[in-house]
Amino acid sequence: MLFWAVTAVLTLIVVGTLSNTLLRGRSNLRPSAAYDLDVYRDQLKEVDRDLARGILAEADAERVRIEVSRRILSADTSLRNETSTLKCHSGPIAATMLSLSILAGSYSIYMHLGAPGYGDLALTDRIKLAEELRAKRPRQQTAEVGSAAKLPVGPPISPDYVTLVQKLRETVGNRPNDLQGQILLVQSEAQLGNFVAAHVAQARVIELKKWTATATDYSEYADLLILAAGGYVSPEAETVLEQALKMDPSNGTAGYYFGLMMAQTGRPDTALRIWDQLLRTSSQNSPWVSPIELQIDEIAVRAGVNYSRPAVPIESGPSAAAIEAASEMSPTERLEMIQGMVSGLSERLANDGGPVEDWARLISSLAVLGQMDEARTVFEKAQLAFKEDLPAIDILNNTASQVGLR
Repeated sequence: MLFWAVTAVLTLIVVGTLSNTLLRGRSNLRPSAAYDLDVYRDQLKEVDRDLARGILAEADAERVRIEVSRRILSADTSLRNETSTLKCHSGPIAATMLSLSILAGSYSIYMHLGAPGYGDLALTDRIKLAEELRAKRPRQQTAEVGSAAKLPVGPPISPDYVTLVQKLRETVGNRPNDLQGQILLVQSEAQLGNFVAAHVAQARVIELKKWTATATDYSEYADLLILAAGGYVSPEAETVLEQALKMDPSNGTAGYYFGLMMAQTGRPDTALRIWDQLLRTSSQNSPWVSPIELQIDEIAVRAGVNYSRPAVPIESGPSAAAIEAASEMSPTERLEMIQGMVSGLSERLANDGGPVEDWARLISSLAVLGQMDEARTVFEKAQLAFKEDLPAIDILNNTASQVGLR
């Protein structure tokens, strides 16, 4: 109610100010014809002065008076017309039309862009609503039913391939404990676009692997759940994502989808933080970088943040041609090539920085070359660079232990 009261007062102030200006008219302004009259009257006076000084003959003065008088009559007619027009346009009709336009326009814009019926929400209230939305959102099965007709149609599949997949289903159905068969079934069902069947098979893969299941297994399971739901992150998918991130906080697929879930449940601010961190620690070729770049600007707007994208590191490492050439080198030449790559990586990290994986690779490479002092120096620099990033510190400590620095 306070919102409407304040809005009404502000609108009335604006309307009143503009209407008062129109009703008072443009009394402080003179029509252009009035200035013409002043000029013509001055010309008549100038004719009399010239006649008195003998500069102008009486006959010539009379002709000039007649011409100037004619112009005065014409300007006087124009003055009366302009005055009438000004009064007409500055009258009550114009003020009324302007007031109605402002009131109607303001109301229509608010109804289109505003949120009628909703009060102003504090940050804590918004977070609470987001948590309620997250808790009450549809389950996986409901989402799959609603998205069944929305799944994209892939390229045509060979009938022979479809027949092979059908035989694979029958075989795996008769041998439910065949791990390799289940893994192959996951890939085959996903290739056909049968994401529901694919995530059911992936769940069985994780069940068979037991404690040997990796974070990648869980992130792939979540990926299939989300694809089956048409891009929606259900509570079931969220649970799987949490397990993947618990096992590997740096898992990019799980991180991307967890950020997407936050965006879908009213927390674009959290999604922005997660995705920004992924962009800063991922290479350009990482599969989650492209979808993040397509959405992060919109997420930043929703979060109310003036956001600038970080530069995504370009994945480093020897090319296929360099690897092939290295196989034909002598041991000395190969060592020199490796030393050059290590030097290039070291220079790039010193100048531009990079993800923790590149720092760990440089530490390992220096240790392999026997340059333990340099490896220790890089390790200490990396610890300072990532001192507030606990997962990154764990990666560095593991690398240091593997190469004998700790």
